[in-house]
Amino acid sequence: ARKSEHAEHAQHAAHEGGNNKKIALIISVLALFLAFSETFGKSSQTAALNFQIEASNLWNFFQAKNIRRTATIVATESAKIELASATEGPRKAALAKQIDEWTKTAARYQSEPEAAGGKGEGTRELARRAIEEQAKRDDALARYHHYEVASAAFQIGIVLASATVITGMIALSFLAAGLGLLGIAFMAIGLFAPHAVHLF
Repeated sequence: ARKSEHAEHAQHAAHEGGNNKKIALIISVLALFLAFSETFGKSSQTAALNFQIEASNLWNFFQAKNIRRTATIVATESAKIELASATEGPRKAALAKQIDEWTKTAARYQSEPEAAGGKGEGTRELARRAIEEQAKRDDALARYHHYEVASAAFQIGIVLASATVITGMIALSFLAAGLGLLGIAFMAIGLFAPHAVHLF
């Protein structure tokens, strides 16, 4: 009877040890995916900040160009009024030349597609570029939020899997694995379709 009791304890310990190895494997896999999710999340957060800075710089440049363009247009209109009342030939010629130069300058401030290596530095191009940077920022932020949800799922999964070892409640390990799958799903959404699910 004593031998069978020892054998029963040994068999129970071996079974428990096998479960603990499986749970340790679940914890390891969850930790691996947590590391990826945290890395992707930090990268997306940094990218979002960089895109926001670039968009702000472009909008500031846009405002400066727009102010210069407006001042040039006002000066042109003032010169046109002066030209209408000018009587001297040389003065009229000088004003006409100045009006022409200012008109070209105002047009260049509005659209200068060849500047900045073909990116453009007129107000039209600057606005377009700033909006593009804002869209990139929004994509990066959407990715970041999905990676954060994935990280939370992995962290909670690790806690539940660890609790399985302590409590022996195998159902917790299934819940941990389910949270791991949920985390993987949110990582995939962050990578491939950041605007598919809107949580925030």
